[in-house]
Amino acid sequence: MKNLLEVQVGEVWVEGEVSNLRKQGSGHWYFSLKDAGAQISCAMFGARSRQGSEALVDGAKVRVFAEASVYEARGQLQIIVQKAELSGAGDLQARFEALKRKLQAEGLFDAARKRPIPAFPKTIGLITSGSGAALQDILNVLTRRAPWVQPVLFPVRVQGKGAEMEIAAAIEKMGRPEAFGYPRCDVLIVGRGGGSIEDLWNFNEEIVARAIASCPIPIISAVGHEIDFTIADFVADLRAPTPSAAAELAVADGAELSARLVQLRRRLERLTRERLSSARLAVDALKRGALQRDGEKLLREPVMRLDTARGRLVQALRAAMDDAAVRLKEARAGHRAQHPARVVARRLEFLSNLGRRLERAGAESLDQRGAQLVRLRGMLRALGPESAFQRGFSITLGADGKAIRSARGIKPGDLLRTKFADGEIASRVMDGAS
Repeated sequence: MKNLLEVQVGEVWVEGEVSNLRKQGSGHWYFSLKDAGAQISCAMFGARSRQGSEALVDGAKVRVFAEASVYEARGQLQIIVQKAELSGAGDLQARFEALKRKLQAEGLFDAARKRPIPAFPKTIGLITSGSGAALQDILNVLTRRAPWVQPVLFPVRVQGKGAEMEIAAAIEKMGRPEAFGYPRCDVLIVGRGGGSIEDLWNFNEEIVARAIASCPIPIISAVGHEIDFTIADFVADLRAPTPSAAAELAVADGAELSARLVQLRRRLERLTRERLSSARLAVDALKRGALQRDGEKLLREPVMRLDTARGRLVQALRAAMDDAAVRLKEARAGHRAQHPARVVARRLEFLSNLGRRLERAGAESLDQRGAQLVRLRGMLRALGPESAFQRGFSITLGADGKAIRSARGIKPGDLLRTKFADGEIASRVMDGAS
Protein backbone atom coordinates (compact mmCIF):
# COMPACT_ATOMS: atom_id res chain seq x y z
CA MET A 1 0.00 0.00 0.00
CA LYS A 2 2.81 2.41 0.89
CA ASN A 3 4.67 1.67 -2.34
CA LEU A 4 1.45 1.95 -4.32
CA LEU A 5 0.62 5.36 -2.83
CA GLU A 6 4.12 6.72 -3.26
CA VAL A 7 4.31 5.55 -6.87
CA GLN A 8 0.73 5.96 -8.13
CA VAL A 9 -0.24 9.13 -6.17
CA GLY A 10 3.18 10.57 -5.54
CA GLU A 11 3.51 14.28 -4.79
CA VAL A 12 0.35 16.37 -4.68
CA TRP A 13 -0.92 19.78 -3.52
CA VAL A 14 -3.33 19.56 -0.60
CA GLU A 15 -5.28 22.51 0.84
CA GLY A 16 -6.87 22.65 4.26
CA GLU A 17 -6.87 24.13 7.77
CA VAL A 18 -3.99 23.35 10.14
CA SER A 19 -5.06 21.63 13.34
CA ASN A 20 -3.31 20.08 16.35
CA LEU A 21 0.16 21.27 15.37
CA ARG A 22 2.90 19.54 17.42
CA LYS A 23 6.51 20.71 17.19
CA GLN A 24 8.94 18.07 18.44
CA GLY A 25 12.35 18.74 19.88
CA SER A 26 13.84 16.75 17.05
CA GLY A 27 12.79 19.49 14.63
CA HIS A 28 9.99 17.43 13.06
CA TRP A 29 6.46 18.86 13.00
CA TYR A 30 3.25 16.84 12.99
CA PHE A 31 -0.22 18.23 12.33
CA SER A 32 -3.51 17.57 10.57
CA LEU A 33 -5.06 19.22 7.53
CA LYS A 34 -8.84 19.31 7.51
CA ASP A 35 -11.79 20.76 5.69
CA ALA A 36 -15.53 20.48 6.23
CA GLY A 37 -15.66 16.81 5.26
CA ALA A 38 -12.33 15.13 6.02
CA GLN A 39 -8.86 15.39 7.53
CA ILE A 40 -5.47 13.83 6.94
CA SER A 41 -2.35 13.47 9.07
CA CYS A 42 0.75 15.37 7.98
CA ALA A 43 4.45 15.23 8.83
CA MET A 44 7.15 17.77 7.99
CA PHE A 45 10.68 16.54 8.72
CA GLY A 46 13.28 19.22 9.49
CA ALA A 47 10.45 21.71 9.43
CA ARG A 48 12.41 24.85 10.26
CA SER A 49 14.48 24.55 7.12
CA ARG A 50 11.45 23.88 4.93
CA GLN A 51 9.95 26.56 2.72
CA GLY A 52 6.80 28.17 4.19
CA SER A 53 7.03 26.48 7.60
CA GLU A 54 6.18 29.84 9.26
CA ALA A 55 2.67 29.58 7.74
CA LEU A 56 1.93 26.45 9.78
CA VAL A 57 -0.03 27.61 12.85
CA ASP A 58 -3.20 26.18 14.31
CA GLY A 59 -6.23 27.51 12.47
CA ALA A 60 -4.29 28.73 9.43
CA LYS A 61 -5.55 27.76 5.98
CA VAL A 62 -2.61 26.53 3.91
CA ARG A 63 -1.61 24.72 0.72
CA VAL A 64 1.10 22.10 1.10
CA PHE A 65 3.12 20.21 -1.47
CA ALA A 66 3.47 16.71 -0.08
CA GLU A 67 4.06 13.05 -0.87
CA ALA A 68 1.32 10.54 -0.07
CA SER A 69 2.50 7.71 2.17
CA VAL A 70 1.52 5.30 4.95
CA TYR A 71 2.86 5.33 8.54
CA GLU A 72 3.41 1.58 8.83
CA ALA A 73 3.65 1.42 12.63
CA ARG A 74 0.05 2.58 12.90
CA GLY A 75 -1.21 1.63 9.47
CA GLN A 76 -2.20 5.28 9.05
CA LEU A 77 -2.49 7.27 5.84
CA GLN A 78 -0.38 10.45 5.92
CA ILE A 79 1.36 12.93 3.67
CA ILE A 80 5.00 14.01 3.98
CA VAL A 81 5.06 17.79 3.50
CA GLN A 82 7.89 19.26 1.46
CA LYS A 83 6.80 22.92 1.51
CA ALA A 84 3.80 25.03 2.53
CA GLU A 85 2.24 28.36 1.71
CA LEU A 86 -0.52 30.42 3.28
CA SER A 87 -3.84 29.99 1.55
CA GLY A 88 -5.89 32.28 3.79
CA ALA A 89 -7.06 32.22 7.39
CA GLY A 90 -9.11 29.22 8.38
CA ASP A 91 -12.70 29.56 9.51
CA LEU A 92 -11.91 29.00 13.19
CA GLN A 93 -8.97 31.37 13.10
CA ALA A 94 -11.09 34.02 11.36
CA ARG A 95 -13.79 33.69 14.02
CA PHE A 96 -11.10 33.89 16.71
CA GLU A 97 -9.61 37.09 15.30
CA ALA A 98 -13.03 38.71 14.76
CA LEU A 99 -14.14 38.08 18.35
CA LYS A 100 -10.77 39.16 19.67
CA ARG A 101 -11.02 42.50 17.86
CA LYS A 102 -14.59 43.01 19.07
CA LEU A 103 -13.87 42.35 22.75
CA GLN A 104 -10.63 44.31 22.64
CA ALA A 105 -12.52 47.33 21.28
CA GLU A 106 -14.96 47.04 24.20
CA GLY A 107 -12.04 47.17 26.67
CA LEU A 108 -12.42 43.61 28.02
CA PHE A 109 -8.68 43.01 27.60
CA ASP A 110 -7.59 46.24 29.33
CA ALA A 111 -5.10 45.77 32.14
CA ALA A 112 -6.86 48.46 34.19
CA ARG A 113 -9.94 46.27 34.70
CA LYS A 114 -8.03 43.17 35.75
CA ARG A 115 -8.13 42.38 39.49
CA PRO A 116 -5.13 41.25 41.53
CA ILE A 117 -4.94 37.63 42.62
CA PRO A 118 -5.04 37.35 46.45
CA ALA A 119 -1.68 36.42 47.93
CA PHE A 120 -3.00 33.84 50.41
CA PRO A 121 -6.36 32.44 49.27
CA LYS A 122 -8.14 30.05 51.61
CA THR A 123 -10.67 28.64 49.13
CA ILE A 124 -10.06 28.10 45.40
CA GLY A 125 -12.81 27.28 42.91
CA LEU A 126 -11.98 24.88 40.07
CA ILE A 127 -14.12 25.01 36.93
CA THR A 128 -12.92 22.15 34.76
CA SER A 129 -13.66 18.56 33.87
CA GLY A 130 -14.20 16.35 36.88
CA SER A 131 -12.34 13.46 35.22
CA GLY A 132 -9.60 15.23 33.30
CA ALA A 133 -5.88 15.17 33.94
CA ALA A 134 -5.94 18.94 34.43
CA LEU A 135 -7.91 18.54 37.68
CA GLN A 136 -5.40 16.05 39.06
CA ASP A 137 -2.50 18.30 38.10
CA ILE A 138 -4.09 21.24 39.93
CA LEU A 139 -4.91 19.17 43.03
CA ASN A 140 -1.40 17.72 43.15
CA VAL A 141 0.15 21.19 43.07
CA LEU A 142 -2.26 22.56 45.69
CA THR A 143 -1.61 19.61 48.00
CA ARG A 144 2.14 19.96 47.63
CA ARG A 145 2.40 23.75 47.91
CA ALA A 146 -0.55 24.75 50.12
CA PRO A 147 -2.28 21.85 51.88
CA TRP A 148 -4.30 24.31 53.97
CA VAL A 149 -6.19 25.57 50.88
CA GLN A 150 -9.70 24.19 50.35
CA PRO A 151 -10.43 23.41 46.67
CA VAL A 152 -14.05 23.54 45.48
CA LEU A 153 -14.78 21.70 42.21
CA PHE A 154 -17.53 22.73 39.83
CA PRO A 155 -17.37 19.96 37.18
CA VAL A 156 -18.24 20.94 33.60
CA ARG A 157 -17.70 19.62 30.11
CA VAL A 158 -14.69 21.34 28.56
CA GLN A 159 -15.20 20.38 24.91
CA GLY A 160 -17.98 19.52 22.57
CA LYS A 161 -21.17 21.27 21.53
CA GLY A 162 -22.78 23.24 24.36
CA ALA A 163 -19.79 22.98 26.71
CA GLU A 164 -19.36 26.76 26.58
CA MET A 165 -22.84 27.16 28.10
CA GLU A 166 -21.87 24.95 31.05
CA ILE A 167 -18.59 26.83 31.57
CA ALA A 168 -20.30 30.24 31.51
CA ALA A 169 -23.05 29.07 33.88
CA ALA A 170 -20.47 27.66 36.31
CA ILE A 171 -18.56 30.97 36.34
CA GLU A 172 -21.77 32.89 37.01
CA LYS A 173 -22.79 30.61 39.88
CA MET A 174 -19.35 30.62 41.48
CA GLY A 175 -19.36 34.41 41.18
CA ARG A 176 -22.61 34.57 43.20
CA PRO A 177 -22.19 31.54 45.48
CA GLU A 178 -24.65 32.61 48.17
CA ALA A 179 -27.49 32.65 45.63
CA PHE A 180 -26.79 29.02 44.65
CA GLY A 181 -25.60 27.53 47.93
CA TYR A 182 -21.90 27.28 47.08
CA PRO A 183 -19.01 28.30 49.33
CA ARG A 184 -17.44 31.66 48.47
CA CYS A 185 -14.02 31.31 46.83
CA ASP A 186 -11.14 33.76 46.88
CA VAL A 187 -10.06 32.95 43.33
CA LEU A 188 -11.29 30.75 40.45
CA ILE A 189 -9.23 28.60 38.08
CA VAL A 190 -10.99 27.99 34.75
CA GLY A 191 -9.42 25.71 32.19
CA ARG A 192 -8.53 22.31 30.83
CA GLY A 193 -5.62 20.33 29.44
CA GLY A 194 -4.13 20.61 25.98
CA GLY A 195 -5.69 19.65 22.67
CA SER A 196 -6.33 20.85 19.15
CA ILE A 197 -7.87 24.19 18.36
CA GLU A 198 -11.20 22.42 18.01
CA ASP A 199 -10.83 20.84 21.45
CA LEU A 200 -10.12 24.23 23.04
CA TRP A 201 -12.69 26.14 21.03
CA ASN A 202 -15.32 26.34 23.78
CA PHE A 203 -12.98 28.75 25.61
CA ASN A 204 -13.02 30.99 22.51
CA GLU A 205 -16.79 31.53 22.69
CA GLU A 206 -18.15 34.99 23.49
CA ILE A 207 -20.45 33.75 26.26
CA VAL A 208 -17.46 32.41 28.22
CA ALA A 209 -15.49 35.64 27.71
CA ARG A 210 -18.34 37.79 28.99
CA ALA A 211 -18.95 35.52 31.96
CA ILE A 212 -15.28 35.87 32.95
CA ALA A 213 -15.39 39.66 32.51
CA SER A 214 -18.50 40.07 34.68
CA CYS A 215 -17.40 37.70 37.46
CA PRO A 216 -16.68 39.59 40.73
CA ILE A 217 -14.09 36.99 41.80
CA PRO A 218 -10.57 37.05 40.27
CA ILE A 219 -10.13 34.37 37.59
CA ILE A 220 -7.00 32.56 36.42
CA SER A 221 -7.34 31.12 32.91
CA ALA A 222 -5.49 27.82 32.38
CA VAL A 223 -6.40 26.46 28.95
CA GLY A 224 -4.19 24.01 27.06
CA HIS A 225 -0.42 24.15 26.87
CA GLU A 226 1.98 27.07 26.96
CA ILE A 227 1.68 27.74 23.22
CA ASP A 228 -2.13 27.75 23.29
CA PHE A 229 -3.94 31.08 23.55
CA THR A 230 -7.71 31.48 23.83
CA ILE A 231 -10.08 34.41 24.20
CA ALA A 232 -10.56 33.38 27.84
CA ASP A 233 -6.82 33.98 28.42
CA PHE A 234 -7.11 37.59 27.26
CA VAL A 235 -10.20 38.38 29.36
CA ALA A 236 -9.11 36.62 32.57
CA ASP A 237 -7.40 38.51 35.36
CA LEU A 238 -4.34 36.26 34.94
CA ARG A 239 -3.31 33.79 32.26
CA ALA A 240 -1.44 30.62 33.20
CA PRO A 241 0.36 28.56 30.53
CA THR A 242 -0.93 25.27 31.98
CA PRO A 243 -3.35 24.10 34.71
CA SER A 244 -0.39 23.16 36.92
CA ALA A 245 1.08 26.63 36.47
CA ALA A 246 -2.32 28.13 37.38
CA ALA A 247 -2.24 26.30 40.71
CA GLU A 248 1.31 27.52 41.33
CA LEU A 249 0.27 31.11 40.56
CA ALA A 250 -2.78 30.86 42.81
CA VAL A 251 -1.02 29.82 46.04
CA ALA A 252 2.26 30.53 47.72
CA ASP A 253 4.70 27.66 48.23
CA GLY A 254 4.29 26.43 51.80
CA ALA A 255 7.84 25.07 51.89
CA GLU A 256 9.24 28.44 50.82
CA LEU A 257 7.08 30.21 53.41
CA SER A 258 8.28 27.85 56.13
CA ALA A 259 11.90 28.38 55.10
CA ARG A 260 11.35 32.12 55.10
CA LEU A 261 9.82 31.98 58.58
CA VAL A 262 12.75 29.92 59.83
CA GLN A 263 15.13 32.45 58.32
CA LEU A 264 13.27 35.35 59.92
CA ARG A 265 13.18 33.59 63.29
CA ARG A 266 16.93 32.95 63.19
CA ARG A 267 17.57 36.55 62.23
CA LEU A 268 15.33 37.77 65.06
CA GLU A 269 17.07 35.47 67.54
CA ARG A 270 20.46 36.73 66.38
CA LEU A 271 19.44 40.36 66.68
CA THR A 272 17.96 39.71 70.14
CA ARG A 273 21.15 38.03 71.32
CA GLU A 274 23.22 40.92 69.99
CA ARG A 275 21.01 43.47 71.75
CA LEU A 276 21.15 41.54 75.01
CA SER A 277 24.92 41.22 74.75
CA SER A 278 25.25 44.95 74.10
CA ALA A 279 22.99 45.72 77.07
CA ARG A 280 25.03 43.42 79.35
CA LEU A 281 28.23 45.20 78.29
CA ALA A 282 26.66 48.56 79.07
CA VAL A 283 25.49 47.38 82.50
CA ASP A 284 28.94 45.97 83.25
CA ALA A 285 30.51 49.27 82.29
CA LEU A 286 28.15 51.14 84.60
CA LYS A 287 28.89 48.72 87.44
CA ARG A 288 32.60 49.27 87.02
CA GLY A 289 32.20 53.06 86.80
CA ALA A 290 29.48 55.26 88.24
CA LEU A 291 27.59 52.62 90.15
CA GLN A 292 30.65 51.79 92.26
CA ARG A 293 30.86 55.33 93.68
CA ASP A 294 28.77 56.86 96.50
CA GLY A 295 25.31 57.68 95.20
CA GLU A 296 25.04 60.89 97.24
CA LYS A 297 28.26 62.23 95.76
CA LEU A 298 27.11 61.31 92.28
CA LEU A 299 23.91 63.28 92.76
CA ARG A 300 25.50 66.45 94.20
CA GLU A 301 26.40 68.05 90.92
CA PRO A 302 23.09 67.17 89.20
CA VAL A 303 21.21 68.58 92.24
CA MET A 304 23.20 71.82 92.04
CA ARG A 305 22.54 72.10 88.34
CA LEU A 306 18.87 71.47 89.03
CA ASP A 307 18.76 74.21 91.70
CA THR A 308 20.46 76.66 89.35
CA ALA A 309 18.05 75.81 86.59
CA ARG A 310 15.12 76.16 89.01
CA GLY A 311 16.34 79.67 90.05
CA ARG A 312 16.70 80.74 86.43
CA LEU A 313 13.27 79.39 85.68
CA VAL A 314 11.65 81.26 88.61
CA GLN A 315 13.41 84.48 87.61
CA ALA A 316 12.32 84.06 84.01
CA LEU A 317 8.74 83.40 85.11
CA ARG A 318 8.69 86.51 87.31
CA ALA A 319 10.10 88.64 84.50
CA ALA A 320 7.53 87.22 82.12
CA MET A 321 4.72 87.91 84.61
CA ASP A 322 5.95 91.51 85.18
CA ASP A 323 6.11 92.07 81.47
CA ALA A 324 2.63 90.61 81.08
CA ALA A 325 1.33 92.89 83.86
CA VAL A 326 2.75 95.98 82.11
CA ARG A 327 1.21 94.92 78.82
CA LEU A 328 -2.11 94.27 80.58
CA LYS A 329 -2.02 97.76 82.19
CA GLU A 330 -1.31 99.34 78.83
CA ALA A 331 -4.05 97.33 77.24
CA ARG A 332 -6.54 98.42 79.91
CA ALA A 333 -5.58 102.09 79.43
CA GLY A 334 -5.99 101.71 75.70
CA HIS A 335 -9.28 99.94 76.26
CA ARG A 336 -10.58 102.78 78.46
CA ALA A 337 -9.52 105.33 75.86
CA GLN A 338 -11.32 103.35 73.19
CA HIS A 339 -14.45 102.68 75.29
CA PRO A 340 -17.60 103.28 73.18
CA ALA A 341 -18.97 105.92 75.62
CA ARG A 342 -15.76 107.91 75.42
CA VAL A 343 -15.64 107.59 71.64
CA VAL A 344 -19.29 108.75 71.38
CA ALA A 345 -18.60 111.70 73.75
CA ARG A 346 -15.64 112.77 71.63
CA ARG A 347 -17.71 112.50 68.49
CA LEU A 348 -20.55 114.57 70.03
CA GLU A 349 -18.11 117.27 71.17
CA PHE A 350 -16.61 117.35 67.67
CA LEU A 351 -20.09 117.62 66.12
CA SER A 352 -21.02 120.45 68.56
CA ASN A 353 -17.88 122.40 67.65
CA LEU A 354 -18.53 121.76 64.00
CA GLY A 355 -22.14 123.04 64.41
CA ARG A 356 -20.98 126.24 66.10
CA ARG A 357 -18.42 126.84 63.38
CA LEU A 358 -21.07 126.20 60.75
CA GLU A 359 -23.46 128.68 62.42
CA ARG A 360 -20.74 131.36 62.57
CA ALA A 361 -19.78 130.78 58.97
CA GLY A 362 -23.45 130.87 57.90
CA ALA A 363 -24.13 134.13 59.79
CA GLU A 364 -21.05 135.78 58.33
CA SER A 365 -22.00 134.63 54.84
CA LEU A 366 -25.58 135.94 55.27
CA ASP A 367 -24.29 139.31 56.54
CA GLN A 368 -22.00 139.57 53.53
CA ARG A 369 -24.83 138.65 51.15
CA GLY A 370 -27.20 141.18 52.84
CA ALA A 371 -24.69 144.03 52.51
CA GLN A 372 -24.07 143.09 48.90
CA LEU A 373 -27.84 143.06 48.25
CA VAL A 374 -28.25 146.56 49.75
CA ARG A 375 -25.47 147.84 47.51
CA LEU A 376 -27.02 146.25 44.45
CA ARG A 377 -30.46 147.64 45.34
CA GLY A 378 -28.99 151.13 45.62
CA MET A 379 -27.22 150.77 42.29
CA LEU A 380 -30.43 149.48 40.72
CA ARG A 381 -32.39 152.46 41.97
CA ALA A 382 -29.71 154.84 40.75
CA LEU A 383 -29.29 153.28 37.33
CA GLY A 384 -32.68 151.64 36.74
CA PRO A 385 -35.81 153.11 35.11
CA GLU A 386 -37.36 154.10 38.47
CA SER A 387 -34.84 156.88 38.93
CA ALA A 388 -35.77 158.16 35.45
CA PHE A 389 -39.47 157.96 36.33
CA GLN A 390 -38.80 160.09 39.42
CA ARG A 391 -37.24 162.74 37.19
CA GLY A 392 -40.39 162.88 34.96
CA PHE A 393 -39.46 160.38 32.28
CA SER A 394 -41.79 157.63 30.97
CA ILE A 395 -41.43 154.50 28.80
CA THR A 396 -43.74 153.60 25.94
CA LEU A 397 -44.17 149.93 25.15
CA GLY A 398 -45.64 148.36 22.06
CA ALA A 399 -48.25 145.57 21.89
CA ASP A 400 -45.42 143.03 22.13
CA GLY A 401 -44.17 144.56 25.40
CA LYS A 402 -40.96 145.92 23.84
CA ALA A 403 -39.91 149.56 24.34
CA ILE A 404 -40.67 151.98 21.49
CA ARG A 405 -37.43 153.70 20.62
CA SER A 406 -38.56 155.51 17.41
CA ALA A 407 -41.73 156.95 15.92
CA ARG A 408 -41.01 155.13 12.72
CA GLY A 409 -42.83 151.89 12.41
CA ILE A 410 -45.87 153.10 14.47
CA LYS A 411 -49.08 152.93 12.48
CA PRO A 412 -52.47 154.40 13.20
CA GLY A 413 -54.54 152.05 15.33
CA ASP A 414 -51.54 150.53 17.19
CA LEU A 415 -52.13 150.00 20.89
CA LEU A 416 -49.42 151.45 23.17
CA ARG A 417 -48.73 151.31 26.92
CA THR A 418 -46.93 154.14 28.68
CA LYS A 419 -45.37 153.54 32.09
CA PHE A 420 -44.90 156.39 34.60
CA ALA A 421 -43.41 156.47 38.08
CA ASP A 422 -46.83 156.00 39.66
CA GLY A 423 -48.53 153.75 37.04
CA GLU A 424 -49.21 153.25 33.36
CA ILE A 425 -51.85 154.17 30.72
CA ALA A 426 -52.98 152.62 27.44
CA SER A 427 -53.47 154.63 24.25
CA ARG A 428 -54.19 154.04 20.57
CA VAL A 429 -52.33 155.85 17.78
CA MET A 430 -54.55 158.22 15.75
CA ASP A 431 -51.99 159.48 13.18
CA GLY A 432 -48.75 157.94 12.00
CA ALA A 433 -45.36 159.56 12.18
CA SER A 434 -44.92 162.59 9.89
